[in-house]
Amino acid sequence: MRLLERDDTGGVRLTEDLPNSKIPPYAILSHTWGDGEVLFRDLVDGTGENKTSYAKIRFCRDQAWRDGLRFFWVDTCCIDKSDAAELQGALNSMFQWYRNAAKCYVYLSDVSKYERSGNPGWELALRNCKWFTRGWTLQELIAPTIVEFFSVEGVFLGDKQSLGQHIYDATGIPLGALQSSALSDFSIEERMSWAKNRSTTRLEDKAYSLFGIFDVCMPILYGEGEDRAFKRLREEISKDDCYLANLHSTDPRLDKKRIEEAKGGLLISAYRWVLDNSDFRLWHDRPESRLLWIKGDPGKGKTMLLCGIVNELERALVADGYSRNLAYFFCQATDSRINNATAVLRGLIYLLSRQQPRLLSYVRRYINEGKSLSDINAWVAVSDILGDILEDPSLKATYLVVDALDECIVDLPKLLDFVVRISSSRVKWLLTSRNEITIERKLRSDDTRTRLSLELKVNAMQVSHAVNVYIDDKLSGLESLQDGILLEDGTPIRDRVRDILRNKANGTFLWVALVLQELSKEDVESWHVLQIVEEVPPGLQGMYDRMLNEIRRHKRDSELCRRILSTVTVAYRPLHLAEIGALSGLPEQITKSIESVRRIVAKCGSFLTVRDNQIYLIHQSAKDFLLDRRTQRFPQDAFTWVFREGIEDVHHSIFSRSLNTMSIGLRRDMYDLRAPGIPIDEVQTPSPDPLATVRYSCVFWVDHLRDSISDEDMPQCNTLDVVRAFLEKKYLYWLEALSLLRAMSEGVIAIRQLEGLLVLTDQRQLAAFVRDAHRFTLSYRWIVEQAPLQAYASALVFAPTCSLVKMKFTAEEPDWLSTKPVVEADWNACLQTLEGHRDWVWSVTFSPDGQRLASGSGDNTVKIWDAASGQCRQTLEGHRNSVWSVAFSPDGQRLASGSSDNTVKIWDAASGQCRQTLEGHRHSVLSVTFSPDGQRLASGSGDNTVKIWDAASGQCRQTLEGHRGSVWSVAFSPDGQRLASGSGDNTVKIWDAASGQCRQTLEGHRGSASSVFSLDDLGRYSYSLGEDKTWILCNGQNVLWLPPEYRPSCSAIQGRMISIGYSSAQVLTIGFSRDV
Repeated sequence: MRLLERDDTGGVRLTEDLPNSKIPPYAILSHTWGDGEVLFRDLVDGTGENKTSYAKIRFCRDQAWRDGLRFFWVDTCCIDKSDAAELQGALNSMFQWYRNAAKCYVYLSDVSKYERSGNPGWELALRNCKWFTRGWTLQELIAPTIVEFFSVEGVFLGDKQSLGQHIYDATGIPLGALQSSALSDFSIEERMSWAKNRSTTRLEDKAYSLFGIFDVCMPILYGEGEDRAFKRLREEISKDDCYLANLHSTDPRLDKKRIEEAKGGLLISAYRWVLDNSDFRLWHDRPESRLLWIKGDPGKGKTMLLCGIVNELERALVADGYSRNLAYFFCQATDSRINNATAVLRGLIYLLSRQQPRLLSYVRRYINEGKSLSDINAWVAVSDILGDILEDPSLKATYLVVDALDECIVDLPKLLDFVVRISSSRVKWLLTSRNEITIERKLRSDDTRTRLSLELKVNAMQVSHAVNVYIDDKLSGLESLQDGILLEDGTPIRDRVRDILRNKANGTFLWVALVLQELSKEDVESWHVLQIVEEVPPGLQGMYDRMLNEIRRHKRDSELCRRILSTVTVAYRPLHLAEIGALSGLPEQITKSIESVRRIVAKCGSFLTVRDNQIYLIHQSAKDFLLDRRTQRFPQDAFTWVFREGIEDVHHSIFSRSLNTMSIGLRRDMYDLRAPGIPIDEVQTPSPDPLATVRYSCVFWVDHLRDSISDEDMPQCNTLDVVRAFLEKKYLYWLEALSLLRAMSEGVIAIRQLEGLLVLTDQRQLAAFVRDAHRFTLSYRWIVEQAPLQAYASALVFAPTCSLVKMKFTAEEPDWLSTKPVVEADWNACLQTLEGHRDWVWSVTFSPDGQRLASGSGDNTVKIWDAASGQCRQTLEGHRNSVWSVAFSPDGQRLASGSSDNTVKIWDAASGQCRQTLEGHRHSVLSVTFSPDGQRLASGSGDNTVKIWDAASGQCRQTLEGHRGSVWSVAFSPDGQRLASGSGDNTVKIWDAASGQCRQTLEGHRGSASSVFSLDDLGRYSYSLGEDKTWILCNGQNVLWLPPEYRPSCSAIQGRMISIGYSSAQVLTIGFSRDV
């Protein structure tokens, strides 16, 4: 970012281009452009002051100086618009620049101060001023925290708070959007409507000016037109929504809200003490102090303490004008979605990307490269992404907060290593956990790391005081103590109860919460309260013993409670009331009614709590108690009673009941979609949801099978027989359900796990079916994920003839197909199909070392792929039209591309940055190649010429003329002395690469090799091909997806018969018996 700086004499100079980390506080000007604006070149040449519009720069300079700001920014002269790369970066950064400004001054050239004082015309002038009608001023109004309005004379008129109603009347923009509400709180269409009546000089800017409003970054392509610019913008918006959706399994903001509500709300007086704590102040105030670890025993209130700190940091960020980022995550061991290191990093990336949208580019790059954020390699992906984000020079100062490290039960060592490894001076970590030696060793104190122990005497006193405040607050709302009852000695019973609770609490919030929960029960009368608090033992262990004893006293329902407790304890995520009945084996008359299930859950003491019909263990310490085989205070220890036949038996019961429930409940077309091509984004969950009882089972049944097998055992034959029966009857229905549940990734992992479990068994038939099912899922996962009912259409139709899944589910194939395509007999030898381009791929080339593959496409992009894994490493954007040719340099460090936009681009093959754009051809560039020494680049074009370029400078050395048709191919000789070119004029020419002289013209071809086809008026027929050739349509609706290897280069349609020709020289014929 380049700024203007005022010196002590009033002079103005341009600063150098400053990195984000060194940008000082600055003011920013918002205005409408007129004739004779001061441009970047004017300031460089020293002619800017001669222009009349320099008055605006003086105004901004002087107002900033009065506000104590030496630096300011004006768009007309701080951006070198002659530099395309700088302009591109500036337009994508504009929203953030306005947001980070200390103040934004709006200079209204058509509002005079004389319309201000007592003149009702001033309001009309403001509402009708030009500034509210221009496209770019929309983000200039919304982004900054402080926006001040000035008349043409430079007189202050008000700010966006005091003039809020006037601004709303003029623009229709809700006051919330003007006052720091998250823009994501407003729908896409609502935000689009804010710009509807605004105009821009260049049509494309109507779309480009909305980048910041929608948190997107994309290439600037002037000349593409307004419609295409908006089309790309909408595509980018939907992409970013998908990228964000890929990032998190739960939203950390909602987790925080849920935690606060579950614990009865956040008491400010219960956490305020920590803000003045010396260790906290050291971490907060000293730049070199980068990590604070708050540690304490279970129930000490660490999570609520952290919620309070997050609230305080959020308030400070808003007051600071969002000059910092804050991301947080709450681990919970009982929920598999948030109990692992990968989920922690995904949650942090999610919140960072929402606050600083340009950081989403790191996620976009990984997903565009085909990498998953939820498969077996997800940790590698998310740690790389967050690592890159935290090293990004544009990253704002950032707080990263993680609660309950001890409840991160998967890959905690990796998470700790990552935290310790990050050394960015812009990042501060705040962590909490129990006192655990493994965490202690990793987070050893040094100059950059600080510990805050809640057990230290000075801190323990503060915690104890906070607990006392909590007791007072909760007792004041306890109905059973509202009568003001006095004891015999005249002491109010409330005071006696308070004193007992304080004495027994030992600074433990959770213990107090459990006691108060018992006191709040409907059957507790005022005369019971004192007896209960006197009987309750101090400490969590004694409290849990007492709760379990209470459950056992309910003779009639204790067994039902035991089943529920055992199921909830081993479940991989919190269970819904609709799920728990079948999974725990409750009687049918109970499972039929959600309210009956709720009543049974309520009888499980205070071990469980229900929020939004989800069942949660009250605390991780409760789960630890139930799983601890060493507890002996209970007449029969907790573990032995809850897990009567062992944990493996509970896992097996859940697995068995899951299969049974799915076998009964799963069917074809669960949501009655009917249309085979309906996309998942248009699917709405019906009410009641037919998948409600099997949601958990669909995702986790294989996990429970795995954990039901002890280390020395193998799956039993009868167990595997049940698995085989389920897969052979319900496999496709299960895939459909996974798609509807947006859980295909988990399904792929499950079937792979199952394949691994069968390796050492003698179940050959089942193993063969699972292997085939795995290949089936991998081959058609994408389309089933996009359109659930394609599991029965495209997946079955195009699966090999000998596929076991296909043979078992032949009856499910579409009955509207009369002629089915001829497909391969077995799974083919195709190693990979690389998907990601949105249009034809015109050129591919391997890097010299064979490790990378580049492809050029009609979607205007170049992609670089990992040749071994098939993952897309980079997508290179910048061409404005189809890319016809790509070529690596001999050293593999550069990549050249030729395009229908008449240019050649040379890219850095490692970073993906465009080094040069070579212009000179008058028509499409159809072929590019490097010379063997990499110093020259040749290009053949539709303008009938060949050009030889200097690959370092980008200068055109020679233009070779002589062809009478397009030049489709060029190639250097091995010694680089000759160049061959092939043309549409049916000739090959050999040129002297040094002199440019044509040495030979080779004639003999009778024509160009080409393929032609005609497109009939498809509207006459009910069946047709979609524009991108990936779907067969019936009456305009998608019905049959074509796998990549079956997509046509030409086609013919006759009635309900479609013949497709594709690049393998084969013709495919598909007939339809009726309309779908």
